[in-house]
Amino acid sequence: MHVWSIPLRTRFRGLTARDGVLVRGDAGWGEFSPFWDYDVAESAAWWRAAREAADEGWPDPVRDRVPVNVTVPAVGPEEAHRIVLASDGCRTAKVKVAERGQSLADEVARLEAVRDALGPGGAIRVDANAAWDLETAVSRLAVLDRAAGGLEYAEQPVPSVADLAALRRRTAVPIAADESIRRAADPLAVARAHAADVVVLKVQPLGGVRACLRLAEQVGLPVVVSSALESSVGLAAGIALAAALPELPYACGLATAQLLTDDVVADPLLPVDGAIAVRRPVPDGSALRRTAADAGLADRWSRRCDAVARWSADASVGPQGPRA
Repeated sequence: MHVWSIPLRTRFRGLTARDGVLVRGDAGWGEFSPFWDYDVAESAAWWRAAREAADEGWPDPVRDRVPVNVTVPAVGPEEAHRIVLASDGCRTAKVKVAERGQSLADEVARLEAVRDALGPGGAIRVDANAAWDLETAVSRLAVLDRAAGGLEYAEQPVPSVADLAALRRRTAVPIAADESIRRAADPLAVARAHAADVVVLKVQPLGGVRACLRLAEQVGLPVVVSSALESSVGLAAGIALAAALPELPYACGLATAQLLTDDVVADPLLPVDGAIAVRRPVPDGSALRRTAADAGLADRWSRRCDAVARWSADASVGPQGPRA
């Protein structure tokens, strides 16, 4: 087990650094890196994903490259423009909006800068992380759609499935569901309510590559595979999922190693000409030493792993004995 901590290049979703645990098994390395606001029960899915990677490996791929988007945090227009130009050929940009303390004018300026950097042929999607109410989403998406010269979709503009469905009826912008899938007791509710045009799947929060493949088949909507801001060890699981899906109509949000100042491997999973090759990089000794967490954080992660492992073991054994 190795505990890592890496600063981010830009503040992202309130974070200035990312940390997690690498675990090794017969099939290779896996990553366990739930955000700290996830409790033990919710973190159990992340643990299953890590154990799948380490102990079982992943299904065979059906493609050897995965197209990816560049992620633009809630930065100023000049920085947004620079990030897109430095993305090594990404023709799709995912732009963060609904940042606390920022105005609609800030978002418009960011989107206009991204459009200028991409040119007329690039695709722009926005992600509000469920921060708007329904009426705010209706009004803001109309403005942002114009500023972007047309949005590919809006990711999780509102929190609830009911509001996603209502918003989808009131806007021409396609709607993607993220939190309503990965943090939901019933991830199929989105499809039943006709609340989204696209679903965003993240391997760790949903319990592994195979669990995501089953969910994608059940939902029956186009899939975008996205990261949970992992190291390249964690990103490899997302690449494996995207590589195994029967269809992949959209660029995936898996180029987020660009947001880290370092990595746990010598050859991070970074885009070349707008895509990432399907491969599984191995942690590098020098990189592991550089990114090693301090003793306090390592102890905190060790205790968290123990708690989640115990919870997972207890959950798998009910009063009638082990679950099938």
